[in-house]
Amino acid sequence: MARVTGATEKKECQEIMLPIKDALEILKGKWKLPIIVSLSFGSKRFREISREISGITDRVLSKELKELEMNYLLTRTVHDTFPPTVEYEITDHGLSLEKVIMELKDWGVEHRKKVIGN
Repeated sequence: MARVTGATEKKECQEIMLPIKDALEILKGKWKLPIIVSLSFGSKRFREISREISGITDRVLSKELKELEMNYLLTRTVHDTFPPTVEYEITDHGLSLEKVIMELKDWGVEHRKKVIGN
C-alpha cells in the first residue's frame, strides 16, 4: 500500500477498509477458517469435521456451517438414505480463499518464530 496524503488518503483508506470489513465479518470467529481448511481437503460429514477441529462444540459447528453456507463458501447436501446423511463441500468461492489462508499460515509461522522463537 502506497502512502498518500489529504483527502485522497481518506478516500483510499475507506475504499480499502470497506471490503476488508466485509471479509472479516464473513470470516469472523476462530472456527470458520479451520472449517474451510478442513473442507478444502474434500467433502465431509458433520462428525468428520467435528473430529478434525479440536475444541469446537456441535452447536457452534452447526451455526458456523449455516453461516458459511449462507455466504456461498460451502454447500450442504442431504442424501436420500436412511437415516439421512448430510455432506458438506467447499465451493469454488470458498476455494478462492486459498491464497488468503496460505498467506495467513505463512504469517503465523513467522509470528510464532518471532514470539516463541521456534
